[in-house]
Formats: sequence, structure tokens, C-alpha cells
Amino acid sequence: FMLYDLMKDVVDLVQEFKKYNLSNNNYTEDIEGFQRWIKNDKGNLSIEELRWEGKETGRSPESVINTLIVHMNHYAKSYSKSAIHGSEFSTQDDFIFLINLKSFGEMTKMELIKLNKQEKSAGIKIINRLISKGWVEQKDGIVDKRSKLINITEKGITALEKQMSEIRKATKIVTGNLSEEEKINLIHLLQKLDHFHKPIYDQNVDVAQLVDMAYETYLDNQKP
Repeated sequence: FMLYDLMKDVVDLVQEFKKYNLSNNNYTEDIEGFQRWIKNDKGNLSIEELRWEGKETGRSPESVINTLIVHMNHYAKSYSKSAIHGSEFSTQDDFIFLINLKSFGEMTKMELIKLNKQEKSAGIKIINRLISKGWVEQKDGIVDKRSKLINITEKGITALEKQMSEIRKATKIVTGNLSEEEKINLIHLLQKLDHFHKPIYDQNVDVAQLVDMAYETYLDNQKP
């Protein structure tokens, strides 16, 4: 019985390997590839073992990461559009702004715009659209009357809750076939990138100088 259980475990492991390789195609489907997959904790590849398009002709890991982030942004946007199709929402930014107001409470227009990493003009248009629908209300700031405070209304909460089941489905789809452990690792890496980029973004550097300024920050981070 012990031998039978061992054989069953091996078969299950081979099936898991084939399922992983169908999605990622990182290993050759032979005993050597299977052994490397096991050795690398079923997916933690070294840069020598990881394969990507253009690697043989000198394409850098940074280029691949940038491309994949752009691809993921497109995928996520397409699912978001599907999630609000046929609803009262005009864009995915509408429900993202509402979700943030519901989660974090009352704030100024600029605080909400910065929270969502939007350009000021585009952010104001989104907020005005939400106000016109009655989903968001605004009032004068207590300290500075010129600073408008905004909050989500009961009508906005109702509109959001009506669409949340579809939004949650779209959110789950984006994480695809990642395991729980892989999701946690990805969150850690994305948080690390966010902590690098946010201080640069918050400085509102002119676009003409942004790359040079950010690159100096990048070089400073590379120093031992």
C-alpha cells in the first residue's frame, strides 16, 4: 500500500508539472525539466533557466517586465469594461473612485485624484461625472473654504453594491492561475515597486525631466 501511495503521489506531481508548464512553458517536458521544476520549488526559476521571447538575442529582463506590466494593464482594463457593461458606470475609473471613497471616507478632490494616480484634469472630469449622477457630494472644507471635500452618497453606495459581484469576478480573473503563495509573493514585489515609484510620482516632476530624475533615484538605489 505504501508503494501504491507513493506511485499515486508521483503521478499527481507529474500532472501538476504538466499543468504548470501548459501555462508557463518554462521547462522541457522530460525528466531533466521535471527535476529542475522540483528543485526550484515548482516554479522559482533562476535567470539562467527562465525563458522569454528575445532572450537569445539580448532582450533584457527589464524589457520583459515592462512589456508584461503593460499587457496586464490591458487585460485588467478589458475585464473591468466587461464588468460594468450595461450598467450606469461610464468607465472603470468611476467605480474605482467610488470604492476608494467608500473605503477611506471623506477627502479633498486632489487627495482622491492622487490616490488613484490620475492626471488632475482627467480626475476632475471623473469626480464631476460622479457628482452629476448623485453618487458623490461635495462641500466646503472646514479650514480652507476653497478646498472642496467630497464623499460617497447613499445613492453611490447602492450603485456600487449593485455592480460589486461583477467587479469581484473581474478582480479574481486578473489573478488567473496564481496560487495563494504566488499571490502573496506578487503583492510583496508590487509593493516594493510602488514604494520606489510613489515618492517620484508625488513630486509632480515636469515630463521633460521625469526620466532623468527617476533614473538618478534608480542609480542611488543600486549603490551598495
